Amino acid sequence: MIRKKIYSFNLIIVFMLLLFSLPVMASDISDTIVKVYAVSDPPDYLNPWNMMGPSSVTGSGAIIEGNRILTNAHVVSDLTFLQVRRYGDTQRYPARLLAISHQCDLALITVDDPSFFQNIDPLPIGDLPATNQEVLVYGFPMGGDTLSITKGVVSRIEHQPYVHSSIALLAGQIDAAINPGNSGGPVIVDGKIVGVVMQGIPSSQNIGYMVPAPIIKHFFEDLSDGKLDGFPNLGVYMQYMENPDIREKYTMPANITGILVNQVIPGSSADGIIQPEDVILSIDDSLIANDGTVEFRAKERTNLAYIVQKHQIGDDLNLKILRNGEIQSLSVNLSSSYEKNWLIPYEQYETLPTYYIYGGLVFSPLSVNLFNIWGSNWFNNAPKELVALLANNIPTVEEEQVIILLRVLPASVNDGYQNYAPWIVKKVNSKEILNMEELQQAIENDEGNSFVILENNSNQQIVLNREKVKQANPQILATYKIREDRSLDLQ
Repeated sequence: MIRKKIYSFNLIIVFMLLLFSLPVMASDISDTIVKVYAVSDPPDYLNPWNMMGPSSVTGSGAIIEGNRILTNAHVVSDLTFLQVRRYGDTQRYPARLLAISHQCDLALITVDDPSFFQNIDPLPIGDLPATNQEVLVYGFPMGGDTLSITKGVVSRIEHQPYVHSSIALLAGQIDAAINPGNSGGPVIVDGKIVGVVMQGIPSSQNIGYMVPAPIIKHFFEDLSDGKLDGFPNLGVYMQYMENPDIREKYTMPANITGILVNQVIPGSSADGIIQPEDVILSIDDSLIANDGTVEFRAKERTNLAYIVQKHQIGDDLNLKILRNGEIQSLSVNLSSSYEKNWLIPYEQYETLPTYYIYGGLVFSPLSVNLFNIWGSNWFNNAPKELVALLANNIPTVEEEQVIILLRVLPASVNDGYQNYAPWIVKKVNSKEILNMEELQQAIENDEGNSFVILENNSNQQIVLNREKVKQANPQILATYKIREDRSLDLQ
């Protein structure tokens, strides 16, 4: 009887210890969660001399070492004003941006008032969670103003396009409820951050994505020298080799797998080293499957870009290739990031658009930011001629841009051309135009020609009298209340 009472008493003690320890653990994590209040003012790409006007957004973040707050880049992009509030507090503190990576949708902010970080144990960064591992998601989603904690599991880990940058990086899919306002909130396992909530799928139930721990650690390592370089890109376009006939054509033995190089981007890391029709067999001793995947954990595979993206800009990459039937070893210095390898830039932030106005004709380089002037469904609403260019978004030479006549500001000097925009500019006075700088120079430096003749890729022409434009330009700018006829980068 005595032994049974002692045993029952011990069970009660253990239960009470567990009961009191759980709220403390939850409270400690909750204390590190902050609500982020940001005001952004992005540029107006239809009127590139103007801004869109300020708009407010809220998100979430977590306090980490060094009096820093980890959140999403899309919460604080195009920032003009920033405040944060601790969980359970009513005071908002002025904050400032320390670093931002739009590629991987991460940002670091801080508060200069040291009292903000008092009595807080910062959250450490953990490791990549296992598939089906249980996670907790902390944040301040819509529908209330207090902290929300939802539970879920890691459904899968693989490469996914990050909505904020359109770059495919390693991402974790989780089934915990995620809503607007959760962005930037930590995904927690055993008191450590294993991911940062970044995006969901509105049309699906309980499918959300997090920036996983390896990407977070890459971000920190990149920042260690005080400069953010981004993720390296090999700079090749490739094709799967699952079909047996294509493998036979390139003399691939049955026990070898790989992926075929179709194009090498000019000026990229691979330019001059890798050639079209090379078959990449392995990268850093990781074998490439015929479907372009590598194994990153036992029986888990993702895109071969995973091996490249583990590196930092400036690292060397070791490859084995099959060229003309012979296996060769190559070394590629990862000198370039993604942005340099696109003909049409994807989403840009904290960057004013380039523009040039001549005779009321507004010229600008084509970009995904500019596509957004046709609305969120721009892929269907924008001119098909422009959207089609994204299908093979590769420059033929370095620094190439797609220059378009964006719009025409009606004036007598451009009468008859006011419905031409948008219109791709290929030539000025019979000279091929590579980029905006060449456009400006071709128009302004050919004083001996009385006319400026613009041509598109259908040989359609816009002809302007140089002297008439010279007289009309000041009045056009004054009429439309435009201070400068060109952006700062062209002045």
